[in-house]
Formats: sequence, structure tokens, C-alpha cells
Amino acid sequence: MSKPKVAFICVHNSCRSQMAEALGKIYGSEVFESFSAGTETKPQINQDAVRIIKELYNVDMNKTQKSKLLTDIPEVDIVIKMGCNVVCPVVLAKHIEDWGLEDPTGKSDVEFIKVAKTIEDKIKDLVERIKENKIL
Repeated sequence: MSKPKVAFICVHNSCRSQMAEALGKIYGSEVFESFSAGTETKPQINQDAVRIIKELYNVDMNKTQKSKLLTDIPEVDIVIKMGCNVVCPVVLAKHIEDWGLEDPTGKSDVEFIKVAKTIEDKIKDLVERIKENKIL
């Protein structure tokens, strides 16, 4: 059986969803495939997010990822909404949940690190739930 595909989505696909895609590849790659997307794109990923993920996890998102639209990713099994203050994009999937994360854009490194660590914890939890067949 192929691994389920997980999409981390928000509106701009430049910060939280990109961090989640990177961390999903680090901590979830044995269990699921990670994608991120949004309803709009930015010319580049949030550079504070890039820097923090590089410092904490030694992954350069500028090299491995880019801002993508929902139409740029394959059909997915699980949708994780990052917490879109307005209206989250609608994506159909077998399982959908909202992590309700604050957007750290424009805030201090401390806020970016907090969001990165929260995403890491949530991804590790997601891995366990998928392994235990609690979702899907």
C-alpha cells in the first residue's frame, strides 16, 4: 500500500505550511508524503521561516521547496489546515483537521521557533495516529 499523502495548507503557502512540509519530510517520511499549498502564492518562502528551519533542522527550504497553489499538488488523503485567520482553502480529503497555529510573520525569532516546535510535536503525533490507524 502506498503511503498516504498529507497536505499542509494555508492561504499564502509561505510560512507555517512550508515549515510543516519541511518537518513532515524530516519526521513523517516513513509514514506519509508531505506537501504544502495555498490559494495564493508568494514570490518566495518567508525568509525568517527559512532561516529558523535551517538553524533548527539544517534544512534549506529555499532549495527544497517553493510556494505552491492547491492545483500544483496531487490529490491527498489528509489535509492539515494551519489556522487561516480568515477562510481556509477547501480541499477534499478522507481526513481534515485544523491545527490553529498563529502566523509568526513579522514577529520575533522566538515566535518562529515556538511555531516550528509546535509543528514538530504535531507531526510526531500525526505519525503515531497514522501508524495506529486512528486516522484513515
